[in-house]
Amino acid sequence: MPRKTNTDRNSKTKRGNRTGTMEARTPRPKPKIDFTVDALDFKNVNLLKQFVTDQGRILPRKYTGLPAHYQRRLNTSIKRARQMLLMK
Repeated sequence: MPRKTNTDRNSKTKRGNRTGTMEARTPRPKPKIDFTVDALDFKNVNLLKQFVTDQGRILPRKYTGLPAHYQRRLNTSIKRARQMLLMK
């Protein structure tokens, strides 16, 4: 028996959207990075202090808005600065 084809093409939904409504997502805002990758150095303590709380915890990507590779470099530079006793 042949399959019934759907003649109403407007009723198709996009992949992952099962509710049937076709709402456009708002794009994630791009982070505005006002420093170069070379500035992420353990000697640049003034820049690193912006990404650390008062208690000394490193802020996550959710709050910093940095890309993943910048966040990894930030973490290593903060930890190196702590070992060199440049910051707490």
